[in-house]
Amino acid sequence: MSVYIYLLTIVVVLVGYLVLKWRRTLKYWQNLGIPCEEPHILMGSLTGVQTSRTFCDVWLEYYNKFRGTGPFAGFYWFQRPGILVLDTSLAKLILIKEFTKFTDRGFYHNTEDDPLSGQLFLLDGQKWKSMRNKLSSTFTSGKMKYMFPTVVKVGHEFIEVFGQTMENSPIVEVKDILARFSTDVIGTCAFGIECSSLKDPEAEFRVMGRRAIFENRHGPIGIAFMNSFQNLARKLHMKLTIEEAERFFLRIVKETVAFREQNNVRRNDFMDQLIDLKNNPQTKSETGESVNLTIEEIAAQAFVFFGAGFETSSTTMGFALYELAQHQDIQDRVREECQEIFAKCNGELTYESMKDMVYLDQVISETLRLYTVLPVLNRECLEDFVVPDSPKYVIKKGMPVLIPCGAMHRDEKLYANPNTFDPDNFTPERVKERDSVEWLPFGEGPRNCIGMRFGQMQTRIGLSFLLKDFKFSVCDQTTIPMVYNKKTFLISSETGIFLKAERV
Repeated sequence: MSVYIYLLTIVVVLVGYLVLKWRRTLKYWQNLGIPCEEPHILMGSLTGVQTSRTFCDVWLEYYNKFRGTGPFAGFYWFQRPGILVLDTSLAKLILIKEFTKFTDRGFYHNTEDDPLSGQLFLLDGQKWKSMRNKLSSTFTSGKMKYMFPTVVKVGHEFIEVFGQTMENSPIVEVKDILARFSTDVIGTCAFGIECSSLKDPEAEFRVMGRRAIFENRHGPIGIAFMNSFQNLARKLHMKLTIEEAERFFLRIVKETVAFREQNNVRRNDFMDQLIDLKNNPQTKSETGESVNLTIEEIAAQAFVFFGAGFETSSTTMGFALYELAQHQDIQDRVREECQEIFAKCNGELTYESMKDMVYLDQVISETLRLYTVLPVLNRECLEDFVVPDSPKYVIKKGMPVLIPCGAMHRDEKLYANPNTFDPDNFTPERVKERDSVEWLPFGEGPRNCIGMRFGQMQTRIGLSFLLKDFKFSVCDQTTIPMVYNKKTFLISSETGIFLKAERV
């Protein structure tokens, strides 16, 4: 009996110790006198996320509540004490000037068990640096020019399908058809396959792509566990990607690579660049040996290219049309610009002519300000960092760092009338006067979005093709004000975006 009492005592003491440690962790910022909200025992500062609040609501509400109190507010990333940046000067230090202390994002990934999680966006440390160096040459303006005709080809099919859809009904749900356009663009450029999702919304690539982006392998508790106890989660072989998506994308990549290598096929697309890195590595390891991309690494980079390019571009185009439908004067002005440029090119858009789409670029930039698709930038502190001139504010090694760029974009101190759609916020003169960290839809510094050029190119092509031939206006089914999806980390509308379309 004494043995059982002894074991029970050990269990009680251990549980008591863990509870005490847990409570201390969740009192970290309060004990230091740094402003913060009282955290939830499991969700930390993310209380209500995916149920009663969107992720965007969390960042915006927290930022508005604590801005002006100091360079950052205390924040709990689940059970981990972290910070939410409140000052653009601190954001600049983290992203640019002190980047070496904040190179990692700190997201969970497990490349051994979940090869698709070995994507550039999730990688940290030397693995990220090495992969970034390998991929940087694939996103130059020269490579974009090579891929431009492929995107334009999909653009022509897009307009044809859009016209047919409009003839069936003048009320068009633009969110889905824009997502199908982006899917076909990414499918052909990143995977080298004809997805045909424009003509067939239930095409396999579209269905699996949608599942991979929007379906989670684990619920909120599982996600909280992986992010709070990353090393333990890896030892338990926990994955991010759903099984069906992993098998599908690995199979597609293996088949595509094998076909191109066996038949000496080149398409001047992203997949070609990845195959080149597999067979003719340009990056060397720390020991000086050449490093080849593996099939799994190729699949992971193609997968993130799909996720980032598909979701961000289609969402941005959808929100742009949503705002233009409510501002006919702006829509007329950007349409006139597009029609003039197409006329100069004899009706066929060229890569060089895109630089003349000045006002369209302003519309896209303003859309990204109001609807910042990735509304927060995540980093992890790699060594203790004292905020200059604020000795009380110390970011400890290992802490998650959150820069709420979407909330900053709606700060009246940075943008007058911040909730009003105004492309004049991005005239060349205003952009020149503005600090680069005051507009962060693609991040900033060495870890900014590597695919920014491609995303901008795809968005310009899609919108210019549409606005040249069609006029958009609101209808009874248009949701005003916009309601956001609570389930996604990125900004997305809760339902479809319904607009009235007519030919001009």
